[in-house]
Amino acid sequence: MNGSDYYIPAAALGIAFLSKLPGLIRQWGNPMVRSVAGLLLMSSAGFAFAAPPTITVINRAVGLPNVSAPLVYAILSVFNTCSIVLLAYWREGFGIEVQRRVRRWFAVCGVVVASLALCFVLGDAPEERLRDLDTHYASTPWIREMIVIYLSWHIIVGTVVPVMCWRWSRVVDGWLRAGLLTLVAGFVFSTGFGLAKAAAVVARWTGGDWDFLSTDVAPPLASAGAVLTTSGFLLPQGRRLAGAWETWQTYRWMGPLWRRLRTLMGQPVSTSWWTPLESRLFNRETDIYDDLLALAPYCDLQVMTAYHDPGPDDGVGPDETWAAAAAIMIAFAIEAKESATESDEECPEQRTDALSAVFGTGTKGIARISRQYGALRSHTAAVPLEGHSL
Repeated sequence: MNGSDYYIPAAALGIAFLSKLPGLIRQWGNPMVRSVAGLLLMSSAGFAFAAPPTITVINRAVGLPNVSAPLVYAILSVFNTCSIVLLAYWREGFGIEVQRRVRRWFAVCGVVVASLALCFVLGDAPEERLRDLDTHYASTPWIREMIVIYLSWHIIVGTVVPVMCWRWSRVVDGWLRAGLLTLVAGFVFSTGFGLAKAAAVVARWTGGDWDFLSTDVAPPLASAGAVLTTSGFLLPQGRRLAGAWETWQTYRWMGPLWRRLRTLMGQPVSTSWWTPLESRLFNRETDIYDDLLALAPYCDLQVMTAYHDPGPDDGVGPDETWAAAAAIMIAFAIEAKESATESDEECPEQRTDALSAVFGTGTKGIARISRQYGALRSHTAAVPLEGHSL
């Protein structure tokens, strides 16, 4: 693997971390938010600091050959700890017992990281090794212990977590199950990395030479494992993203009718882009309701009924067919109000029967009507009905 094989996923994960940074600042007290941000940060840092060019820069900057090794091992250990902590929060919440276990795990991780640093200080690794430090110094006192410590913690976490995920995946479904199964795959690759490294080290202890497992097999396994593990934790948020996309789609569909009614009523059609999307959707829907109420005297249920053709053979669903008929009725009502305004005609009697049917469809129904209204304005030059036209 060359530098780009490390830096590309590091950049992608770093961008993901930066996207979470505003939420992390706002919700620092939320353990789940902190755990997700920590996982993304450690995953990105792991790729960045494990890249051979970065290792060279750090070694030379500090002035100690191989000083990057305990740093990379520490990042890997923290990443593994963040994974098991996030899984605990994810499954069991933030109860007192969970918080106790989390503190114990981080305490163990702290001991692991401190032990890595101590072993490196006590050991002697004078020759810089960018790709094969594990096997080259497999029998060197204290460096050997440093390697064993980080591999042991890595393999332990990589064995426990997928078992937990697999058991949990059997009782859930949807995005959560997809995330758990992705985590299982990720930790299988990650554990494979640890086992490949361990096999190469043990081979050195027994006089063999399986260095290719450490230098050629393990790095791709680690990359795949890190990406899949991070993706697995993020996948369940797909439900929230799907909900956000649905909200945005509904908001966008309401646009044609909202803009036309706002213009008809002499109201501004601008919105504040920094306002939360849910608030913008609520405001847009409220405006449509208010403007349609003002248009109620011109809304004729007979018009909607006349144009409500279910059309069973054209592949159009009943909801869309009804929405198209409602859109035509509203279009005629808009034209009638404009004509009445121009000729100073008196407003007809209030009629709410037609709008009762429209309002009864809810947010989704209003969005469908608005979408049909937009299509009507774009593709229909005229709709003949008793001599009227749009």
